[in-house]
Amino acid sequence: MFSLPPQKVEMALFLLLLVAAAYDIRYRRIPNWLTVTGVAVAFVVNALIGPPLAGLLFTLQGFALAFGIYMMLYIMHAMGAGDVKLMAAVGAMVGWQRWLGIFFITAIVGGIMAMLLIVLRKRVKNTFWNMGFIVTELRSGRAAYLKNEELDVRSKKAVGLPHGAVITVGFVFYIAAALWLQQH
Repeated sequence: MFSLPPQKVEMALFLLLLVAAAYDIRYRRIPNWLTVTGVAVAFVVNALIGPPLAGLLFTLQGFALAFGIYMMLYIMHAMGAGDVKLMAAVGAMVGWQRWLGIFFITAIVGGIMAMLLIVLRKRVKNTFWNMGFIVTELRSGRAAYLKNEELDVRSKKAVGLPHGAVITVGFVFYIAAALWLQQH
């Protein structure tokens, strides 16, 4: 789960993520041309690295897992469509096993960044209330965003992070962890 991708994949993915982070920070969206290019590059690079059929399967598995998990988050209005497509491109490039590591670290990084954001915006009390509300609504089988606009990532009232930047930072920490594990 914490192994380094081939250097060509690592470089291509880092470039993709830097551009995605810049767009997401500036415009609060990740363009389709970027995510589609990322997936296309993944298919080509992975087919060239190993046997073409194995590279195709590797790419499809990573794409499917990442897309599936992030699509569930999108359906719950917890993630934007660009975030789904960007993580699908990440999965396509690194495969499902490495993607799980990137996902895990990105979740931790995102959680820490979110906590800092709610403290800086003095929304700690409101955030804890929202978390309780989400749990209550989930127990009842209802989507919390339907009754509370702040809980819909698409709403202007939502407090959100540019997830493209979070994914980029998560990837950098993943590479650092993989390098550390490789040396120990």
